[in-house]
Amino acid sequence: MKPNRCSGVCRRRFLAFGGAAAAGMLCGQSAQAAWWSSPKPPETVKLRSPRKAKIGLVFTHIPSGRPTWPTMTYDYDARRKAISARLRSECPGADFTDDQIAMNPAEADSVIKATPDVDSYFVVLMALWPNAAERFIRSGKPTVVVDDLYGGSGEILRYPEMIRKDNLRAALVASSNFADIKRGVRWLEVLAAMKGAKIINIKDRDISGQIQSLKETFGTDMVQMKSDGLQKRYDAADDSLARQWARYWARGAKDIVGVADDDIVKAGKMHVAFCRALEELQADAVTMDCLGFFYGRKSHAYPCLSFFELLNQGGTGICEADVDSTTTALLMRYLCNRPGFVSDPVIDTATNEIIYAHCVASNRVYGPSGKTNPYILRTHAEDRKGVSLQSLMPLGEPVTTLRVTLGDKHMVLHSGVSSRNVFELDRACRTKLAARTDARAVLRNYTHGWHRVTVYGDYREDFLALAQLAGLTVIEEDKATG
Repeated sequence: MKPNRCSGVCRRRFLAFGGAAAAGMLCGQSAQAAWWSSPKPPETVKLRSPRKAKIGLVFTHIPSGRPTWPTMTYDYDARRKAISARLRSECPGADFTDDQIAMNPAEADSVIKATPDVDSYFVVLMALWPNAAERFIRSGKPTVVVDDLYGGSGEILRYPEMIRKDNLRAALVASSNFADIKRGVRWLEVLAAMKGAKIINIKDRDISGQIQSLKETFGTDMVQMKSDGLQKRYDAADDSLARQWARYWARGAKDIVGVADDDIVKAGKMHVAFCRALEELQADAVTMDCLGFFYGRKSHAYPCLSFFELLNQGGTGICEADVDSTTTALLMRYLCNRPGFVSDPVIDTATNEIIYAHCVASNRVYGPSGKTNPYILRTHAEDRKGVSLQSLMPLGEPVTTLRVTLGDKHMVLHSGVSSRNVFELDRACRTKLAARTDARAVLRNYTHGWHRVTVYGDYREDFLALAQLAGLTVIEEDKATG
């Protein structure tokens, strides 16, 4: 019999997961009414606050009274104070230095020498031509350069070719919209958050090379937990809390198809184990060699529902011990507070779509406080065991898909619009989100592994800027090659 969330099968499952507590909830009301009531999670994932960015705030201009743009009588002090006050008020995630002024390259060198502890520089060009910004661009620290329109409009145009040619860690902003100026600060905040982040990699094989490349690229720490460490935490996980999680996930599901009750409870124990590990190790993300452990009988459960929950609550849980995708998902989290959907893309040029397929997904694609979408609990696709889920994601929305590859410091990227949820349940992974894009271009340009990470929203320009600031080479997969 196919389980239905309002059927007798579902009622019995509800009682099995919740025991006496569930029976009490059902007393005096129908099973259907209890099933449809809005569930709350048994506990909230304890997330660490991101590391705050220490930013050198610099203003460049020549001495007042000299003929130049904007004008020789321009009040640089008044303008500087206005910009500085607004940045400090509207960018609470940044810890700015006192205003630094550089009127020539020598003064820029003095500022750099006096600010060795900053993570990055935010340089506002207020007048032509102090030629000081290049010193910060070449400082080796991520630098955002802003044209205060008509003040730096000539000087800023000298830098794009230089940045490209020498692969300098700098990004440029030239806009009359102050939101774009704050966006530049946000990029530096993201990189600082990455510098303070920690990943737990649950894997038995050596990961020393990955630890080194992650640290070199983003300053992010990674610690290893082996299968015996996971088993120890799984055995210690509270059975009652695990059943509460099972009941919560079951009640929230649109349907439960082919899944054994015990497997959902085991997924609950796995989630309790992960949450305790994140707390104990003061970590921000977890990734696991799930297929290797489950197939090798080193794990009692797949982590799919735990990662689903972590993503829903603003955390990061990524399958297959994929450090590149975990890093990518962390960038998404710190940039826009939205979950990344890791997938194995399937390209269909007949429909001009990419189908992003995997057995782990969030149902809060707009972030932990955003709207939810329906999901169905199903077995894991490849072996029809355990429990995973099919998330039925929103359609007609822009999506941005990318992957950072730490080994060779690349970022691959493409954009699309979500078009349909695919129900070919006899093939490939459970969640299959299709998106329209230039499928032929992506097929022609695809490189750097199978996995990709998708986030809802058009964040292409943000990730292009972050790639440049992090020293990554970008491949835009959906662009025609010349």
